[in-house]
Amino acid sequence: MIKIKDLHKSWKDFSLKNINLEVKNKEYLVILGPTGAGKTLLLEMIVGFHSPDSGEIWINGENVTDSPPEKRKVGFVYQDYMLFPHMTVKENVEFGLKMHGIPPAERKKATNDVLELTGLIPLRDRFPNTLSGGEQQKTALARALIIKPEVLLLDEPLSALDVNTQKKLQSELKRLHEELEITTVHVTHNQVEAFILADRLAVMKDGAIVQTGSPEQVFHKPRDDYVARFVGFENLFDGEVIENQKNVAKIDIGGVVIEAVTEKVGKCVVGVRPDDIIVSERLFKSSVRNTLKGAIMDFVDMDAFVSLIVSVDNSSFAALITKRSFLEMRLKKGSEVYLSFKASAVHVI
Repeated sequence: MIKIKDLHKSWKDFSLKNINLEVKNKEYLVILGPTGAGKTLLLEMIVGFHSPDSGEIWINGENVTDSPPEKRKVGFVYQDYMLFPHMTVKENVEFGLKMHGIPPAERKKATNDVLELTGLIPLRDRFPNTLSGGEQQKTALARALIIKPEVLLLDEPLSALDVNTQKKLQSELKRLHEELEITTVHVTHNQVEAFILADRLAVMKDGAIVQTGSPEQVFHKPRDDYVARFVGFENLFDGEVIENQKNVAKIDIGGVVIEAVTEKVGKCVVGVRPDDIIVSERLFKSSVRNTLKGAIMDFVDMDAFVSLIVSVDNSSFAALITKRSFLEMRLKKGSEVYLSFKASAVHVI
């Protein structure tokens, strides 16, 4: 549905570099990356707000590289909603149809249909300044949907909302995508949001796409240490494979030896997610290949969970446990604990 070929675009102090990306028909692609990675600029290239220095953009089999935005059949929802403050919800939503010269009767029916689809009928006569953030975002979404776009672009649509509203709108976005089957590209820096919504992920860094794949691939098999750190591999160590038998390797990470499932030999980078580590007070028998003894250096209370920093010889590991387990084990700074994790949970780069 969307095909971007060798796209380059330079501004005064930033550039998009060699972007090659395909978004399948009806797919929900999430572009994930930190602030300043170029995510929004890439969306603006797709919608036609900027012309590339080189490369091509295809939508639904048509080369739209030089087409104006209004010819691309793309709906765009900005982070800050961009609603007209002097217009009601209904007037904001129908604005695009009015600009396209759609007759009043047809416009009225289409507006009612999309207001009903997005649950905005009770708010149709309200003005934006009387709406919550979630209601404003739904209005902006309805305005984008009313033109029946072939592609829907969402620029950080949930970032300005509180956590509970974010969760509600995540469910709403999933429902609308399943119902309307619109090819969607959604930009965010929120990893949880990306994991929940995406059929596929593209990770950006400094104007380039550095990895694409399913959420499971990107979050559990990052291509390099940049992606690993960004998706939550807090435990990253320089290591060296000192033995490898039938793809079960022993890796030295600064005096601590751990086992991992990998074909690699020689120097490497080793990653373990904090949520893949089991924390216990006592050593227990299991099939887990890695069990390390350490002492708690610090911890952070995260409401339902507690993040631990555990010193193991010359290394330190981050581990995540439930608040209940933390209290039941009466853990504190200096407490000795065992960290256990599977060899398959160790990612080797």
